[in-house]
Amino acid sequence: MTNTTFDVIVIGAGPVGENVADRIVQGGLTAAIVERELIGGECSYWACMPTKALLRDAAALRAVKALPGASGAVTGDLDVAAALRRRDSFASNWKDDGQADWLTSAGISLFRGEGRISAARAVTVIDGDGNVVELTARHAVVISTGSSARIPAIDGLGEAAPWTNREAASAAAVPGRLAIIGGGVVATEMATAFSAFGSQVTVIARNGLLPAVEPFASDLVAQTLRSSGVTLHLDTEPTLVNRDGTGGVHLALADGTILSADEVLVATGRTPNTGRIGMEKVGLTPGDWLTVDDSLRVIDATGAPIPGDWLYAAGDVNQRVLLTHQGKYQARNLGDSIVARANGTGVDESAWGRHSFTADDRAVPQVIFGDPEIATVGYTVAEATRRGIRIRAVEYDLGAIAGASLHADGYTGRAGMVVDEDRKVIVGFTVVGLDVAELLHAATIAIAAEVPLDRLWHAVPAYPTVSEIWLRLLETYGRDS
Repeated sequence: MTNTTFDVIVIGAGPVGENVADRIVQGGLTAAIVERELIGGECSYWACMPTKALLRDAAALRAVKALPGASGAVTGDLDVAAALRRRDSFASNWKDDGQADWLTSAGISLFRGEGRISAARAVTVIDGDGNVVELTARHAVVISTGSSARIPAIDGLGEAAPWTNREAASAAAVPGRLAIIGGGVVATEMATAFSAFGSQVTVIARNGLLPAVEPFASDLVAQTLRSSGVTLHLDTEPTLVNRDGTGGVHLALADGTILSADEVLVATGRTPNTGRIGMEKVGLTPGDWLTVDDSLRVIDATGAPIPGDWLYAAGDVNQRVLLTHQGKYQARNLGDSIVARANGTGVDESAWGRHSFTADDRAVPQVIFGDPEIATVGYTVAEATRRGIRIRAVEYDLGAIAGASLHADGYTGRAGMVVDEDRKVIVGFTVVGLDVAELLHAATIAIAAEVPLDRLWHAVPAYPTVSEIWLRLLETYGRDS
């Protein structure tokens, strides 16, 4: 048994854990990171990177076909095998050698195995051969173990060997028929990808499609999915799933519909990876989401930090925002704050301060890479209303923008902004349309910086670009409003 001491121990070497450890080392402290699977985590191998690679070829082909001159050069069908090979390369063929080399170059010590909290500031690591290493932290332990796909309690579903995002993202072949349970981001993106690859796709979504975004955006995506041959069963759910002796999957829905497929993908949310990391040692329930305070310190049921102020949680596992980029934001600020506390140099947790996590609440950006793309940041109309903000919302036809009509013939899209009427700043922005992802950061800056509408009038969009949507939204709102 080996005993090793570091300033900070991080459990989980996904992008969140890597960023925490990197900020710790850059701050002059020592860091160890523990990982039981592939270094780089879900995003690198089973989510962000491979799924966006799956979507890109078909998106590029759709863009070409929207231009009459370019479409004439397209003489064949989508090469699915080539698209899957490209996907494989972005998942590093499910090998983490490059990520391990980066940890070494960054001065971060790696321990492969399952990390479990064994006492205050202590983590036991057990590798696949049963070897045990005891790690001790001088200052902090950070949990960044992420989340996994949640399998709902539907009769027979578990026994039917369903796909999750992992099987979908790493699929070696395209099923002839794919049933998707769920209507969120994973469901929408995988329906778009596999439909383009030739699957007969059916989506079953009891809460509708993309219920968390503005209705004008989700409605357009639903319309496009239907036009591409995807069958949508909304406002219903499976009550029974079974896989027969020949491998086929059969689903009975609450509305009486019976469906058959070759594979069934479950995309109904996430569950935290806290079941085997020693939560019972600090008085918490294994398998539960971790609750954190404004400093990302893990707190108990009474709202008090774990005694000693040494335990933190960042990324999906704290359930603040289940997005990779937002987890990395937490990681950077948390790493810097741990260093500041260790060095006694002061922590700035004021709103938008260096060590705060204000964007988690007010300025979360997200792109849904369906057909068409949805880009959103801040609050929807419904969320802003729920928070008691006095708002005015305006929308504009994106297809009426000169830059959009140049971008693709028959361009269809829409944008909307939500304005805080008391402060005269934008608190929400949503745009849906072809290739709108790159419009998002301007909106993110406007919201995070709380740029007054009067000042935004002086941010002149170049003509003819799709960014002219900003001027049209402001005009629709009115300069004297």
